[in-house]
Amino acid sequence: MTHPGALLLAFIGALGLPGGARAAVDLTALWDFSNPAASEQRFRDALAGARGDDALILTTQIARTHGLRRDLARAKEVLTSLRPQLAAAGPEARARHALEWGRAHISAVTRPDERTPEALATARAAYQRALAVATEGRLDGLAIDAVHMMAFVDTAPADQLKWNQQALALVEASAQPEAKAWEASIRNNLAHSLHLLGHHAESLPHYERALALRQAQGSARQVYVGRWLVARALRLTGRLDEALALQTRLEGEMHVVGGPDPYVFEELEHIHRARGDTARAAAYADKLAAARRKS
Repeated sequence: MTHPGALLLAFIGALGLPGGARAAVDLTALWDFSNPAASEQRFRDALAGARGDDALILTTQIARTHGLRRDLARAKEVLTSLRPQLAAAGPEARARHALEWGRAHISAVTRPDERTPEALATARAAYQRALAVATEGRLDGLAIDAVHMMAFVDTAPADQLKWNQQALALVEASAQPEAKAWEASIRNNLAHSLHLLGHHAESLPHYERALALRQAQGSARQVYVGRWLVARALRLTGRLDEALALQTRLEGEMHVVGGPDPYVFEELEHIHRARGDTARAAAYADKLAAARRKS
């Protein structure tokens, strides 16, 4: 996304039994994506008393913590060590292993020089395997995760739009809470693909729906980012008064993101310039420059 707030989700696992029976391990309670090292320690503590698929699942998440810290070699090493156990494992363990193997090759942390043909092919195969296993095991949340990761493999906006539309269709067709929890993130991703394609009027309803979901169950930061996304779309569709009202509100709430927010100042500069108020536009251009110097 353009603005901070690319929000990741973790889910309560399933043993892979028909109907999606739940595993003993609750990954949501253990994950803190802003602190992968602390998350790793929680997973290791839980691993001490885990057996069978629960142990496999926890270990895949340990690998993920290494990936988020860009220790991709260690992530791959951990996942490779699990391969002998996968044949006897249930769908969730196998789907999570495939997801993390894909993320160890292509994900949000991958640098441009790491996007080799080999890495892309490996990630594509891993995400497709995760999708197939999750679909067969009726693990809708993991199936959505696999589809949404394909947008990191196929990064052209039209391709990302296709994958995000497929992910949203899975969200809407599922009754599982793990799947429904994806809706705000998927709608934001879909809207961003439309934004990149210049389809701003089409993006707006998805941003608005995502914001409504964040307001019902998200954090203050998520709501702040959601408002910014809606306001940007309003500006780009020519609804300048509404965009100005929202961005002005955010200007008074910048403490939520830790101080002066250059993204808000940039939008306010654009809005005032579009309204013909060059003096205010210049003032916000100065604020933007100052905020960027501090960041």
